Amino acid sequence: MKALAFLSGLLLGLSMILPIGPQNVFVLNQGLLGGLRRGLLAAVVAGVCDTVLILSGAAGLSALLTGVGWLRTVLLAVGALFLTALGFGSLRDPAEPAVLAAGDAAAGRQAAAAAAPARAVVLTGVGVSWGNPHAILDTVAVLGSAIASRAPATRAAFAAGAVAASWLFFLTLALGGALFGARLTPAHQVWVRRASGAIMLFFAVVLAREAALSWL
Repeated sequence: MKALAFLSGLLLGLSMILPIGPQNVFVLNQGLLGGLRRGLLAAVVAGVCDTVLILSGAAGLSALLTGVGWLRTVLLAVGALFLTALGFGSLRDPAEPAVLAAGDAAAGRQAAAAAAPARAVVLTGVGVSWGNPHAILDTVAVLGSAIASRAPATRAAFAAGAVAASWLFFLTLALGGALFGARLTPAHQVWVRRASGAIMLFFAVVLAREAALSWL
């Protein structure tokens, strides 16, 4: 019974995390541009943030998010502002001249990693995880409610499956990004940053639109 509950939580968690979003783009981007070490750091940050959200939802935070109408609007607006700043930051990345000047892909990745210290990766990872209202609402409200609705005997196993889904996905994403990123030229790395920035700005527009509609 507990094994089935774990599998159910794992599948539900994977189904919710697979669609592309700012958090996924961030982890993949760190693996592509910063290598395995930087990618794993981003994956751990994202995994810890998701674990906190899932357990918070199971503890009752989901009721607060669904019961306070204006809170959703605030989360959407803050998320839109954060992703806008992050997107423009990627488009105007100060590491680009160093990356373009590097003689090979490995040197370019070292230059990119040096321009983004570990502390910046951690703070940005927390931002895209907890500053994205879609992630908060989906993870806390949906997964949290699903965990809370389980029978007490299988609740922990279901929650463990949901948490495992996040860690499995993020670690795989970081590893895949690092393996593929080793083949990127410095010029390709710049375009990866620009594409990442464009995706962040797209989600910022989506969040801003939803915030405006929810306010009206």
